Amino acid sequence: MTQQYRITLLPGDGIGPEIMAVAVRVLKTISEKFDLSFEFQEALIGGAAIDATGEPLPAATLETCKKSDAVLLAAIGGYKWDTLPRHLRPETGLLGLRSGLHLFANLRPATISPQLIDASTLKREIVEGVDIMVVRELTGGIYFGQPRGIFTTETGEKRGVNTMAYTESEIDRIGRVAFETAQKRSKRLCSVDKANVLEVSQLWRDRMTALAIEYPDVELSHLYVDNAAMQLVRAPKQFDTIVTSNLFGDILSDAAAMLTGSIGMLPSASLGASAPGVYEPVHGSAPDIAGQDKANPLAQVLSAAMMLRYSFNQPDAATHIEQAVLKVLDQGYRTGDIMSEGNTLVGCQAIGDALVAAL
Repeated sequence: MTQQYRITLLPGDGIGPEIMAVAVRVLKTISEKFDLSFEFQEALIGGAAIDATGEPLPAATLETCKKSDAVLLAAIGGYKWDTLPRHLRPETGLLGLRSGLHLFANLRPATISPQLIDASTLKREIVEGVDIMVVRELTGGIYFGQPRGIFTTETGEKRGVNTMAYTESEIDRIGRVAFETAQKRSKRLCSVDKANVLEVSQLWRDRMTALAIEYPDVELSHLYVDNAAMQLVRAPKQFDTIVTSNLFGDILSDAAAMLTGSIGMLPSASLGASAPGVYEPVHGSAPDIAGQDKANPLAQVLSAAMMLRYSFNQPDAATHIEQAVLKVLDQGYRTGDIMSEGNTLVGCQAIGDALVAAL
């Protein structure tokens, strides 16, 4: 029996529409091989939504996403909208989507492909074999805490305020996702905080330590965030699964991404308790190369594979896509961001052609 799924596509801005087109081609191809049926519906978010409707996350977009089985997002933002007030910027639309769908867990793998070891800025012996999963809390912490804003003091001086806050239940929720993720991997979990300075991190560490009792098969360790950043660059293979707060996760997952040679290669999944998950590449909208057929669509394609695995429970189809990506890399095809001597420089559409042929 054909399995049917409704997917909301959010191409967004910059290179978003180009890389989304490749991912859709791949999904249509994989659907024929695995007797799957995808119903695609497209909606506006980010700068494209601002231009069309005046707001970064139209109510219609959020409603469409809620009615879907999963959401595939490309990229948002660009220089064009950088000077808008905070509540009208494209990034506010992304935060609103995560909040509106109650997506509290962000999973970002950083796995280096053997074909791309030389694309990393670090030495081969440092990065060869790196396979890290960063579990980032997504709907709490300093990005959402209140009070926040820029206020005028009694002396007339302006003062910027952001609040970093977590409740026990918020920490426990992301902690369980992290422990369960570690159980499926190498059973090693490193919790990253700043408990030597921040009270909110003291609570974070206390709760992670308490949760560890429920997962005796997982080895839990703790690192301060500054040391974790240093260790990611010094000896990344010591890490397997990392769990951390919204702000720290934002920074560390980008650092982990660059171990692999290109942020253009890495997917991510944002998951909630019951709402449809959102799958997106970790890179930005790259407005400087938009419309020039220079974008790397592989992270978008791998995000679609994560969608098949986590939201649709189609691991074989997901693996098939991941193997096709490796085959295309084996064939020597490279976009500019991962280009190295001896390989063939191609554009976004050509990578799509090669992927379809590999599938």
